[in-house]
Amino acid sequence: MPAIAIVSAGAMGSAVAKRLVRGGCTVYTNLDGRSPAAHQRALDAGMINVPLPTLLSRSTWILSIVPPGEALTFAQKIRSALGALSSSGSNANTSALPRAFVDCNAVNPEMVKRIGGLFRETPMGFIDAGIVGTPPRDGWDPTFYACSESGSEELLEDFAVLAQYGLKVSLLKGAGAGIGDASSLKLCESMMKKGSIGLFMTMMLTAHRSSPATADALMKELSISQPALMGRLIHTVPEGIPKAYRFVAEMEGLAEFVGGGEADIFKGFAKVFERVAGSLEGDRKDVETLKTGVEKALELQGTSK
Repeated sequence: MPAIAIVSAGAMGSAVAKRLVRGGCTVYTNLDGRSPAAHQRALDAGMINVPLPTLLSRSTWILSIVPPGEALTFAQKIRSALGALSSSGSNANTSALPRAFVDCNAVNPEMVKRIGGLFRETPMGFIDAGIVGTPPRDGWDPTFYACSESGSEELLEDFAVLAQYGLKVSLLKGAGAGIGDASSLKLCESMMKKGSIGLFMTMMLTAHRSSPATADALMKELSISQPALMGRLIHTVPEGIPKAYRFVAEMEGLAEFVGGGEADIFKGFAKVFERVAGSLEGDRKDVETLKTGVEKALELQGTSK
């Protein structure tokens, strides 16, 4: 059975790990500097906490599933650990090293190419993988869209074998396919998913700034004219509040990816998420405004049935 490393043990990483453990895999992680909550998630998922050198020597694949702002730093740590092993001669048998470093983070294509460059001319391959969808749960699996550089077809096919152990893998192949494409796909999908959360939050906070009555009237109007949209707001805004700090770097990456004047849309959403994240750690006024709006929407949704 494959041995796989997953860092870190966040909501997505731990859920993916749990799926693979159920499929019969051994899943390693490294929890240095992580919170008690991350340690508990790893324990619940069946992940084994080991030092980075041990993680390198025991794993077939390394899946990087970290906050976007940490993607490059974690890749550099793995590259440094790989260099230390090579220079010490403690791992002369390169077949004992992971097949590839798999970047599964919501970063822009230029960043993923930079990360991939760290592993060029090393015994480890590199795969760009974009996870589209929410964390695995009973009856649901997100899709891992994966691609690599030209000539790495065998590496990709080997990665796709993880479908036998619980991952839903779709390989991006064909004319022009290469590193950066999976990240591009992920970011384009995020424009709608995360962007809509940013739009909802902006709308709700701006309405409340006018007055609480305006905010209530807005929810009432949505319940009449846009019931499906309000249903999405009810579902996604509460989920987005604790993740707002993560979405800041993701929106900034989207702005770089889109470029031009259109990038300002995502720069604005980054500011909104930064504001909400600050409220969550501070006076919580904006957070309470959003929660109150969702509660009003739920009340109106119930009376409309």
